[in-house]
Order: sequence, then C-alpha cells, then structure tokens
Amino acid sequence: SAEAYCGGEPPTLLVETRLPPPRLLVFGANDFGAALVPQAKLLGYRVTLCDARPAFVQQPRFAAADDVVASWPHRYLAGEAAAGRLDSRSVVCVLTHDPKFDIPLLDTALGLDLAYLGAMGSQRSHRQRVRDLLAKGVDPQDLARLHSPIGLDLQAVTPAEVAVSIMAQVIASRNSAATGQPLSERSGPIHSPAAAAAAHSSRPPAVVLSRPVNEDRALIHI
Repeated sequence: SAEAYCGGEPPTLLVETRLPPPRLLVFGANDFGAALVPQAKLLGYRVTLCDARPAFVQQPRFAAADDVVASWPHRYLAGEAAAGRLDSRSVVCVLTHDPKFDIPLLDTALGLDLAYLGAMGSQRSHRQRVRDLLAKGVDPQDLARLHSPIGLDLQAVTPAEVAVSIMAQVIASRNSAATGQPLSERSGPIHSPAAAAAAHSSRPPAVVLSRPVNEDRALIHI
C-alpha cells in the first residue's frame, strides 16, 4: 500500500511522458539515400527507406535504416498517415528524382502536416515539378512548404556532402531564428532562447501529481 511504502504519507508520483523518436522517411534507394540514412540516425530520427524496386532496397548499404520498405512511395506515405504513424515532427526527403514517383508522392505529402518536405533535383526539374503539381490542383500556398531543390547551398558534391546539406536544412527549418550563416558573423548569443525551446519541445516536462514526501518517489514512464 502507499502507507506501507512511504511511511504512512502520500507518495510523490513523478509522471514523465516520452515521445517516440521523430520519423524521417527517405524515398529513393540510391547513393544519396544510402548517405542520408546514417546522417539522420545520428540526429535521433527513426529512419525509413522506401523505394518501389525490391531489388534496390535489399542492398546491404541500407541496413542502418530502422525500416526498409519496397512499395510505391505515395501509397506507403498515404498508408502511414492514415495509420497515424506520422506527426508534425515527421520529415520526408524525396530523392527518387523521377517524376513518376515524385509527383504523386509530393502531391500526397503536401496534404500532410509535416515538419519538413524536400525533393532532390535541379532548378529546371523543380520548375517542371511545380508545373506538374499545379496541374494536379495543388494549392500554390502549399508549394511554399516544399524545399526544392533539397538542402542548403554548401556546394556539396558527393552523396555524403549532400546528406549533410539536407540535414542542415532540416535542423534550420525547426527554428525560424536560424540564418545558415557562419557563427563568426553572428552578434549576440550563439544559442537563442527560441532555439533552446525548439530543441526541447519534443520532450514534455515531468508532472508532479502529489506533494513531495522525503525521498520516496514512484517514477512512471509513459
């Protein structure tokens, strides 16, 4: 009983909620996808790699992904959303660089509440992509959420460098105060209060449900 456990006084219940890791979905089983998977894992994401071609996703270089899925990208994304397995922290990176995959996938993704949506391709590919999405009835305001071409301008060349530029943009997109400029050019504190708040927003604070009693505590993880 509570009395026996806490010497006759009500226990303190410290309730700590823990959200699962945010998801990052990589669409495209290619060199860029293989480089992006470990980068995203380092930043704490649960990473899914999806490609419509079974022979491509079965390659050992994608073994670091938490989930490897052979499915048409837009169907998989729609299914995950319908099942409630995506939320406002989720990140979608479209690296397929093929309109037959890209357009239906981006059309689906733009209808979701995502933290970040980016698509690989040249400026020319981006312009054609925008025309195709508008032709499908996508709202021009929704297109403003699409990061295309994906990544920050780091003059990245190799797949590993491109992966760094993508994840740098994902990080920057979480905080409106991010400039992408060298820290040596910044005046004032390096870390703004807004950035600190964004970094901890995915972990709700513990809630104490009763008055404290000496050192006796019950810790409940949800």
